[in-house]
Amino acid sequence: MTAPAPANAANRVCVVGAGSSGLAAARNFLAQGFEVDVLEREDDLGGNWNYDKGTARVYRSTHTISSKPGTEYPDFPMPAHYPDYPHHTLVLQYFRDYAAHFRLLEHIEFSTGVQAIVPAAGGPAEGWLVTTTAGETRHYGAVVIANGHNWHPKFPSYPGTFAGEVLHSAHYRTPDVFEGKRVLVVGAGNSGCDIVVEASQHATRTFHSTRRGYHYFPKYVFGKPSDQVGDLLHALRVPLPVRRLIGTISMRLFVGDPRAIGLPRPDHKLFETHPVANTLLPYYVKHGAIAVRPDIARFEEHDVVFTDGRRETVDLVVYATGYLIEFPFIERTHLNWRDGHPSLYQNVFHPEHDSLFVAGLIQPDSGQFGHVHWQMRAAAAFLRAARAGAPEADAFRRERRARLEEPLSGGVTYLESTRHYLEVEHWSYRKGLEKIAARLERTIGRRGVQPAAVPALAGAGQ
Repeated sequence: MTAPAPANAANRVCVVGAGSSGLAAARNFLAQGFEVDVLEREDDLGGNWNYDKGTARVYRSTHTISSKPGTEYPDFPMPAHYPDYPHHTLVLQYFRDYAAHFRLLEHIEFSTGVQAIVPAAGGPAEGWLVTTTAGETRHYGAVVIANGHNWHPKFPSYPGTFAGEVLHSAHYRTPDVFEGKRVLVVGAGNSGCDIVVEASQHATRTFHSTRRGYHYFPKYVFGKPSDQVGDLLHALRVPLPVRRLIGTISMRLFVGDPRAIGLPRPDHKLFETHPVANTLLPYYVKHGAIAVRPDIARFEEHDVVFTDGRRETVDLVVYATGYLIEFPFIERTHLNWRDGHPSLYQNVFHPEHDSLFVAGLIQPDSGQFGHVHWQMRAAAAFLRAARAGAPEADAFRRERRARLEEPLSGGVTYLESTRHYLEVEHWSYRKGLEKIAARLERTIGRRGVQPAAVPALAGAGQ
């Protein structure tokens, strides 16, 4: 059924998803005085980080790749008693505390998925019609798509047929699946490296196939989380070539020469691919527990033939090969889709529509949550400025069109790869969003309706 358009439709915002991005969107749009409905298809919040739900993309041993300061929301620090790299159970509890602190739960409709999002009869300027999986259609003045992009597994294609078991990292949970098997893990992203390390401790034989060599960061440098050391260099405005030199020297000191360890030599400069933070993979390679192999040439039943001619018999192949960007409930034309992904200013703002935003559509070389906070703070401030007819809204409209194609790499040239469609250099990207938000908030006089003050939960943000 189609619900009649409410009189205040312009002030109503629909947020799709109650994961890390959806919560940040709800918090910031509420802070600017909008009415917010968060539609979540599961019966709980957390998205990728809720291990017990079908949407989860964490395995039992998952910890964050980035340390607390680079991961947390800036307006709600992680508790002091959390370790440097929190386990997924702690991250989920952090989301619960965040939602309770900012009174978001009353705005979340659980077990309510989104079937379709289409422009209202008068076009996007009049808002959007959102149809839920229950068949109800609602009219909203704006929509924030925040259901994430790491949910639709991407499988590579190789010649031949593999007769053994196949598993994508999206569905990996516990290492008992490796017991008594010869395992091949394909892919050298952070998930692939974590999984191959776990496989090496349970499988009878473990192989790791990668298309190229990578730079492997240790999680700690001089006793500090390595991302915190990197951010210190950014804060000191150390130029990219010098940061690259310092990073290379640090890796040689704490990890060693990849070739001496048994890993392939990287074919690119440091920072030109998404960083891999893994202290244990070089350790297990050096111990002979992980056999490194190049890309797959073809399958022959249970045999895998690699591009260097070597052949191995394998029982299980785990594809840690990433995800396809999919938003099945909205036509790609509405997201300005180009070259395999939405083309949006700052990966957030549609170049023409004021009323459509995407949260979390980034792959930062650090943590995610804080960046999405600034995405949504800027988005909420823009929507309020636009609704108020503020002059800065017109200036921002011109900016989002003129600067749509500007790279978000902070001067780094990323390798041509689908894994880098959404890659952003975290420091410059965050600083840019902070400036946008500050500029837009100044023009509306920072008169947003803030949530009522509530005490922090025990241990939260302390």
